[in-house]
Amino acid sequence: MKKIVIALLTVLPMVAWAQDNTWEKPEVEETEVKKEVVNKDAKYLKGAVPEVDGKVVFSTSINAPGKSANQVYAIVKAYLEKMTGEKNQVAARIVIDDKEKHELGATFNEWLVFKSTAIMLDQTRMLYVIKANCYDGKADIQMSNIRYVYDENRKAQNYTAENWISDKEALNKKGTRVLPVSGKFRRKTIDRKDFLFNKFESLLK
Repeated sequence: MKKIVIALLTVLPMVAWAQDNTWEKPEVEETEVKKEVVNKDAKYLKGAVPEVDGKVVFSTSINAPGKSANQVYAIVKAYLEKMTGEKNQVAARIVIDDKEKHELGATFNEWLVFKSTAIMLDQTRMLYVIKANCYDGKADIQMSNIRYVYDENRKAQNYTAENWISDKEALNKKGTRVLPVSGKFRRKTIDRKDFLFNKFESLLK
């Protein structure tokens, strides 16, 4: 009997130890669903409005595989001419047309609409210049000299891109948020630039 008691006393601590040992416990898998916070303004934040010598200048170099400078020039010119006749244009015209140097330039004065409802129309006129230098196999395109004329029905407000949509003027100090008023100009301008550059790219493919 004494031997049985001793044996039990020897085994019990080992059982207790086994129960306390985390390796002996069944593992419970916990699945944590992490929701990614998507910043809808990410594309409009710091660096989205580049400056060259203090001036806002959007630029891109677009490849045009297999096309000569003459062909690239003709494609870009045709689209610039098409733009001048679009409904959103107040006034637009080609001001540089140098076929020998394959250079083009056009000025635009168009409506950007922020919000349009049955009772409200919030829009601005945006004026800008597009310049294109065409080469064998590519085109360099710039959008610059951007300015705005806003709220003309009451008291017209004039802004330049440099003092209105730049990082300094349209973002909070940390560069993590677009400001309410100037921010809507920044968004629409970037969207317009993206549309035009993407259009030229699709035409030159």
